Amino acid sequence: MRIDVHAHLWTDEYLDLLDRFGKTDTAFQRGMGAGAGEEELAARCELMDSAGVTHQVLSAPPQSPHFADAGHAVHAARFVNDLYAETVARRPHRFLALASLPLPHTDQALTELARALDELGMHGACMTTSVLGRSLTDPAFEPVFAELDRRGAVLLVHPAGCGAGSPLITDYRMTWSVGAPVEDTVAVMHLIRAAIPARFIRMKIVTTHLGGALPMLLQRVDNQYEEWRATGLPEKPSATARRLWYDSVGHGHGPALWAAVASLGADRIVLGTDFPYEAGDLFRTAVAYVENSGLPPGQAAQILDGNARALFPIQPS
Repeated sequence: MRIDVHAHLWTDEYLDLLDRFGKTDTAFQRGMGAGAGEEELAARCELMDSAGVTHQVLSAPPQSPHFADAGHAVHAARFVNDLYAETVARRPHRFLALASLPLPHTDQALTELARALDELGMHGACMTTSVLGRSLTDPAFEPVFAELDRRGAVLLVHPAGCGAGSPLITDYRMTWSVGAPVEDTVAVMHLIRAAIPARFIRMKIVTTHLGGALPMLLQRVDNQYEEWRATGLPEKPSATARRLWYDSVGHGHGPALWAAVASLGADRIVLGTDFPYEAGDLFRTAVAYVENSGLPPGQAAQILDGNARALFPIQPS
């Protein structure tokens, strides 16, 4: 059983809805083969088979239902969650789903989370690395973490696509090539500084793209632990970092995967492909490079076939 924890699905109807509510960046997701039509789903499953992937966990970010208007956010969240539930119901042996939440509206997010988990059968939720410019560790969102923790559910954290709020990134057309891993890095560091993984130990946090630059920074931040401990951090940053999971999306770059394994542990890396951004041969490479990276076979097997089962305990079909 090989579970791809990082894959997306959007329909034009959902993207049109986001457009009507004020989103301005949905064009890139259109026409990529990530829809829910029978032909697109069949092609996706064929691609999965070619890489030995048995299951995908679907998530909507960066096209999340995050709007200042609570009514818009709730409507869009319900729409996409119903879409995902219907897609999973059509192919229950291939797909799982994570709920999108109508943030930054905490009460409404808790209501939708309960519906998604209790009625739609989802396995957790997803958030972006920031929500309309607010850190995902904003105290207003802690009730969401507390509920995910109570349920022992998954939280996937994915870049928002805002270039970490820096025009030095977005104005130079580096929003995804550089900005996404920067957002990953900043978000994990925010989680560590707020001790979220240490305080909500049953919530299973997964972040994307090998944690961005985190594997290269852990020793640096550990060296500043005394300064950080004054803010109430209960353990070294590296210890908190190893409470999270990190997907293997590294664009086929073996040295990046080696750094993540050495810094975070092979037991904390789970398979991800970032479909449809990595499709065709890139999709197959996203899987194959784990085996071809030169990691010890046991570690590669953990990443490809073992670790995600602790997050998504599905039964073999």
